[in-house]
Amino acid sequence: MPGQQEVRWSQLKVGVLVLVAVCALIALVFLMSGASGGFWSGHLRLISYFENSAGLKNGAPVNLDGVTVGNVVAIHIDEGKPLTPVEVVMKVNRERARDIRADSKSSLETVGVLGDTVVDIDSRGATGAPVQNGEVLPTTETPNLQDVIQASQGTIQQLDTILGQVNQLVNTLNSQNGSIGMLINNRQLYDKASRTLDELSSLVDGISNGQGSIGKLVKDDTLYNNLNQATNGLNKIVAQVNSGQGSLGKLMKDDTLYNNMNQSAKQLNELLTNINAGKGSLGVLAKNPQFADKLTDTVNRMDSILTQIDEGQGTVGQLMRNRELYDNLNQTAQSANGLMTAIRKNPKKYLTIHMKVF
Repeated sequence: MPGQQEVRWSQLKVGVLVLVAVCALIALVFLMSGASGGFWSGHLRLISYFENSAGLKNGAPVNLDGVTVGNVVAIHIDEGKPLTPVEVVMKVNRERARDIRADSKSSLETVGVLGDTVVDIDSRGATGAPVQNGEVLPTTETPNLQDVIQASQGTIQQLDTILGQVNQLVNTLNSQNGSIGMLINNRQLYDKASRTLDELSSLVDGISNGQGSIGKLVKDDTLYNNLNQATNGLNKIVAQVNSGQGSLGKLMKDDTLYNNMNQSAKQLNELLTNINAGKGSLGVLAKNPQFADKLTDTVNRMDSILTQIDEGQGTVGQLMRNRELYDNLNQTAQSANGLMTAIRKNPKKYLTIHMKVF
């Protein structure tokens, strides 16, 4: 049976072995830690200020573009910053902090929909110098889940209103009210629509078989041949016009018409120049004020004469207005016509000459 000294020696060896194992385990944990970067690596202390902590807790991960580089070590309320009172102190691995710039922006992000809140540092657009210990990083406020829920309250209410209107519309349709309700529930309308579709199908079949005018238009090649022939004729006409044949071709290609028109335009310009200079009858008419006055006076007199005639004044006015004078003249003309007719029938009666000798 072992002695008391041997038992104590065995207990001492077991205690030393357990202590060594615990120390090795602790060292292994620190060496394998991704958040702190290892037991032997140094750390930087960074600070950011936020409007709200959004459920952030001590020990929460600090991510750099999604990669964990440290942890949150303290969260305080700084009364000297009324706009961003929440002070978040972070401990970041020194080696991994080389990618963090002084103008990198930190924000509070949620892992998933209902996950924990973490600090995310964005250095993608940063161009400043690497951060130093105690650096204050600028922040970007992002809406948290509560803000999203509050913002969605109005949308939910609107959606509820729309669903109520949809239910009312469905009830109206089911009650056969309105045009659409009748369209859905009326059997007669369905039968009519079915007959219409049958007739349309029959019409399409007839067209496919070449029946009727449209069927012949679709199936018969006569119209195509006629159009092709007309197109060929049109192409010949265009070719003749391009080659200067025919009246239209000469009009397009011959310069004679252009020269004649150019000469006519020059003569017209000379005529207008002479008229503007007061030469010739048209020039005098356009430029001589005395002639214009005479013409105006003549027009006024003609207007006065026409006014008098219209009022029945003078012989011409009486002739235009007096019915009795018109009847007398008409009767005189008839009598003259009768006399001329009688003379033609019996000229001896009216044209006999009697000669007397004294």
